[in-house]
Amino acid sequence: MKRKNIYMAGCMMLMALVGTSCQDWLDMPSESKYDNESTFSSVEKTELAVVGCYPSSFNREMYYQLGMGTDECISTESETNSKNQVGNYVYTTSNAPAGVYNGMYSSIEYANNCIKNLEKMKGSSDSEQKKINQLLGESLAVRAMDYWNLIRFFGDVPFATVPVADLGTFTSSRVSRDVIYDQIIADLQRATDLLAWKSEGQVSTTERFTKNAAYGILARVALYAAGYSLRWDLNTYDPSTVQLAQRSDANRVKELYKIAADACQAVIAKKENALNSSYAGVFHDLLTKTDDSELMLQYGQYGTNVNGASVGYTIGSFCDKNSIYGKTGPAMIANPTYYFDFADGDTRRDVAICNYGVTTFNKVKNVRKANTFSNMTAGKYRADWGENSGLKVNQRNMNFPLLRYSDVLLMYAEALNEYNGAPTDAAKDALKEVRLRAFGGDESKIGEIPSTYQGFRDAIIKERKLELGFEGLRRTDLVRWGILYETLTENKENLLKLARHEAPYANVPKYWAYKTSIATEWPTQFLAIEHQDYLDLTDEQKASLAAEGYTISAMFDGASDLNNNDKKIADTETWMTTSLFRGLVKNQVELLPLNQTSIIDVNAGLKGQQHPKY
Repeated sequence: MKRKNIYMAGCMMLMALVGTSCQDWLDMPSESKYDNESTFSSVEKTELAVVGCYPSSFNREMYYQLGMGTDECISTESETNSKNQVGNYVYTTSNAPAGVYNGMYSSIEYANNCIKNLEKMKGSSDSEQKKINQLLGESLAVRAMDYWNLIRFFGDVPFATVPVADLGTFTSSRVSRDVIYDQIIADLQRATDLLAWKSEGQVSTTERFTKNAAYGILARVALYAAGYSLRWDLNTYDPSTVQLAQRSDANRVKELYKIAADACQAVIAKKENALNSSYAGVFHDLLTKTDDSELMLQYGQYGTNVNGASVGYTIGSFCDKNSIYGKTGPAMIANPTYYFDFADGDTRRDVAICNYGVTTFNKVKNVRKANTFSNMTAGKYRADWGENSGLKVNQRNMNFPLLRYSDVLLMYAEALNEYNGAPTDAAKDALKEVRLRAFGGDESKIGEIPSTYQGFRDAIIKERKLELGFEGLRRTDLVRWGILYETLTENKENLLKLARHEAPYANVPKYWAYKTSIATEWPTQFLAIEHQDYLDLTDEQKASLAAEGYTISAMFDGASDLNNNDKKIADTETWMTTSLFRGLVKNQVELLPLNQTSIIDVNAGLKGQQHPKY
């Protein structure tokens, strides 16, 4: 509760400091000299201002609208819904989400103001100076993460490192993402010098930046800066110049991979962070607010009035309104093929993908009922695992993981492979560590670790999908690898094979026979419904199983009783060919257009600078 109060106080202070609206950063009023002098008159007040930078730095669109549309996660919204359209690459200049853009710039403005004033502050003691350094490091790290989010969704964007008040007016044109990347990487490097390690106790929660988290985000940003992005000639905006490419400076690209590897190595060598022995334990700890050395940075969803499409509601497991957990209505579900990407024995599948919903069944409340393959939900944010999720939609008290140690290990492995042109022993060990945990420590099940550059790269691409599903990275990871179009095109082909029961899905069971159970505990560690698999069942077999107390689920049917998703795998060839990823166009949709009404029309500096393909 203390954290929540600090967040709220910080937000209120920053609103007074830079304006009352978080929605339109272009309309920020001039800063108040009196408020600034008051706010930054003590370290204690300054900390509230810095904490106030965090809430706007995370926007629901990043895990909701922009978390969908991959080979791991798809939308269940209707095709006329803008969130479904964005999740299927049907971009227009009116439906392009502006929430991420506006939220990031609100947070940037707050951070810029904090940085400006913190640079002037001098501590009266060593301990006070360490605190000032911590707060300055946090502000730099938050701003860097904000700009990374802007670049990965919009490419070249307006760029400012001072408060709007100091600019007089802000009508900036697009600035090359490479220029921005180089600056925020420098800022993150500076932040790692200023910030304290988690063990040093400057901050008590991973809801705020530590040196550990700053190193991890530095690695992430460096990998994105080195990777592919949709680029065009900023001088001409000629559509023919649009191409998916890395930056032209090959030496800088290699340097960026070295920066990423070194940042990860710093975390690994410190040995403060480690994998939880249980993959399920990571997310149970997340939802119960339990300290976990694997969770390095998390978004602290706070207060009693969080967004109605909050973590645990829109992204999470299904619970009907009459359940003891209150209603959750996931509008994003697992891509049906994702369930089958996990090898036998991989413990991550039943954690990442929830195979049940809590509903009223045969007039009995709180029944765990099996989901069908076309309705598997995000299990990492399931309501029944939360400690105090709240029965109201706007009171879901669930955090979202922004950085985990397993990600650091995978980034380390990837960066070493890219830098050296082949996996080193350290790279292989890092990948092996992640896979070994996935299979409960059974080394015989993890498979051979590739030794070639391409083989290892492919292994990393697959492993990140299995390890980091529903954590908001897959869509833009595919872009930075330059394979978004190819991956999703292949996924549609695989979905058709699944619908037709063709190899490699020929033996996927058409029926589950399982026994229902009653969900009465909160929180619980219930993981998955156990079931017997059947490729086919006669009427007599169905009757016999029913007499033994089994419920039969036709796994290729829809599950309209759960979340009104009436799509059926067995009858969805039209959906897969004409609806899913229907707006996918290579060298176009890897970046969003700028929203015309809420972004371009209010910034004269962006006139004529729309995404050239729009």
